[in-house]
Amino acid sequence: MKFYISTTGIKRVTISSSGAAGKASPTKATAPRRISSRTLLPVLLVLGIALPFLFVRIAFLVLESATACSSPLDCIGWRFFSGADASLLREELSRSLVEAKEGDINEEGIEIESFDKLVKDMTSKRQDIKAFAFKTKAMLLQMERKVQSARQRESIYWHLASHGVPKSLHCLCLKLAEEYAVNAIARSRLPPPEYVSRLADPSFHHLVLLTDNVLAASTVVSSTIQNSANPGKLVFHIVTDKKTYTPMHAWFAINSIKSAVVEVKGLHQFDWSQEVNVGVKEMLEIHRLIWRHYYNNLKEEDFEYKGEHKRYLEALSPSSLSLLNHLRIYIPELFPDLNKIVFLDDDIVVQHDISSLWELDLNGKVVGAVVNSWCGDDCCPGRKYRDYLNFSHPIISSNFDPDRCAWLYGMNVFDIEAWRRTNITATYHQWLKLSHKSGLALWHPGVLPPSLIAFEGHVHPIEPSWHLAGLGYQSAEVHQEVLEAAAVIHFSGPAKPWLEIGFPEVRSLWTKYVSFSNNFIRKCSVMG
Repeated sequence: MKFYISTTGIKRVTISSSGAAGKASPTKATAPRRISSRTLLPVLLVLGIALPFLFVRIAFLVLESATACSSPLDCIGWRFFSGADASLLREELSRSLVEAKEGDINEEGIEIESFDKLVKDMTSKRQDIKAFAFKTKAMLLQMERKVQSARQRESIYWHLASHGVPKSLHCLCLKLAEEYAVNAIARSRLPPPEYVSRLADPSFHHLVLLTDNVLAASTVVSSTIQNSANPGKLVFHIVTDKKTYTPMHAWFAINSIKSAVVEVKGLHQFDWSQEVNVGVKEMLEIHRLIWRHYYNNLKEEDFEYKGEHKRYLEALSPSSLSLLNHLRIYIPELFPDLNKIVFLDDDIVVQHDISSLWELDLNGKVVGAVVNSWCGDDCCPGRKYRDYLNFSHPIISSNFDPDRCAWLYGMNVFDIEAWRRTNITATYHQWLKLSHKSGLALWHPGVLPPSLIAFEGHVHPIEPSWHLAGLGYQSAEVHQEVLEAAAVIHFSGPAKPWLEIGFPEVRSLWTKYVSFSNNFIRKCSVMG
């Protein structure tokens, strides 16, 4: 065998064999074409970009098909080549959500406690997007009802806590009653004989409290005296019930105040006419019927899932049935020898001198009260008429404006002389009888609703800085400067400062007037 290589390049190769019959004819072989680097680089670049995208796309389609198809490969082909993308998924999801929104949910057997459980349930059963939307709606509805139920229960527990008498206050009354029985000083006359003449002297500043809370009464008296420019002119008239009379008397007899006069009187010590006695009994009976009417309606409500009951709960507090609260309408009969007084609730604190209240000109009106508010012209200091009166009843809607601001009760100036010239008390009783005839549905239980009606046209607005109310409500948000500038702050609402549910941020304004060094206070561990 011989090889012949041409000198001009590898163009051809001739192979001959000596053992062949003849010389083989030369054949021509063509060399393979070389791939240029300029061609290979763009190809590799395109593949580097396209392959990751294709991998992600295929992986997405496989995951998307997992719950809709028996085999992911069955769905990849038509979805991939038909151009399906995220817009189709969004449309399907939107359509399923709309169907879930408009459709009825059968919640029987659906117990989904968390989102993780929902996802696990959906993936394990391979359910579609529509099933996911309906189950999500069911889960959200269950959660909303649980939240609403928790809020309702919180409201109930909150108001139940506000109705209780703390153990410390009960202890204080028992200790003082015991002291009244064994200690002659605790039974000493109030006021002392030398100050009795001041009880009806119009030149002194007379203040009235109707309360059965010894600790609260002592705080009102203490704060008023400490912030008074002339405490020697103050005369306190404290009216209480028969069961609280002995501890109340014992407290002020033992803790005598040198600079002011304090009178403590029990309801059993008043000698009223037969007409007043009948009127008081009739008043209390109708208020009890109103209270019972709302209480029965409240019991029929489903607290788990229905309505807002805070207004009912507030109205159904024990104070709505308190004789001492309702006796405010009989102030002229309680104090026949007085002409002008300042009325104070037992849940207030006096922060500044209030002696100028007796100098206010009420312009012939009976009561001076805060009507406008520190929070602006369109903001009521308390609530509006709609919060107290039932404007669904034609008698109320035809006589009163629901958006009118209600005046504040709790710190008021009463011109008793002007009151005696009016028929306010008679009007009060007329509306009580009308409410009884109208199914007890003209207003919510409480002291203020019928008073708003009886005192209509007899209220003189005073400066808002005299009386700041609402410190016993959760929603009370008052700027510090407004709080400090108020002459009287009022813990109206369920969170009284002597209760555990009282707000710590404002309780200190009340506790600084409590005598924690007092022996009875310490023995009963009164909250500090």
